[in-house]
Amino acid sequence: MTENDGNSRLSGRVALVTGGARRVGAAIVRGLHSAGASVLVHYRASHAEAIALTRELNDLRPGSAQCLSGDLLDPDLPGSLIEAALERFGALDVLVNNASSFYPTPVGRITAAAWDDLLGTNLKAPLFLSQAAAPALRARRGSIVNIVDIHGLRPLRGHPVYSAAKAGLAMLTRSLARELGPEVRVNGIAPGPVLWPEHGLDESLKREIVDKTALGRHGRPEDIAATALFLVRDAPFVTGQIIAVDGGRSL
Repeated sequence: MTENDGNSRLSGRVALVTGGARRVGAAIVRGLHSAGASVLVHYRASHAEAIALTRELNDLRPGSAQCLSGDLLDPDLPGSLIEAALERFGALDVLVNNASSFYPTPVGRITAAAWDDLLGTNLKAPLFLSQAAAPALRARRGSIVNIVDIHGLRPLRGHPVYSAAKAGLAMLTRSLARELGPEVRVNGIAPGPVLWPEHGLDESLKREIVDKTALGRHGRPEDIAATALFLVRDAPFVTGQIIAVDGGRSL
């Protein structure tokens, strides 16, 4: 997606995307920016990628992007991110809770640290970021998009803690839609096989997953970005919904 694609109906709007420096997060950032939004790109460790992405976007439209690092497990981070968005751009219209920890936790080897990390990044941080952002979003009749997972409804073997965290995020999405309406819309996206995990998957397992996907292929980060843009820009009467973008994997 390039800066000239589509229209610019998000011109003058401001979006904060957590975990926005790479992979799906970067695709969402580019999609919102292409539609005219200014973006605050949160990252934790991907410093080089965040700097490169914001430079790319500012080259397209000067002053339209900024990056900020922070650990989502830091209880002070939600307030700091919202303050940074307001200080830099003067408003906040969109919050995309994308950042996520993901790794296996087989029963018998689950630790308290893994529980705190997986629940913290996938559920606690989205809650407190949404709470911190709510006044600014209400003032602009904005929206929240939570990146859930099809495994929040259909558990992934060997990942009970992650699956439980995403199930909680699915319910949080619906709860916040009720709590923050009518001013703020809250929706979720549940990706399926879009990007393979960075720790790698056996090729036979990849083929098995694709074979069980109705469209017979895996998706792209841009598929998630397009859905996020739809929810933010083109769905003013949609709230409390979770859209599976999984090629039919969950059928």
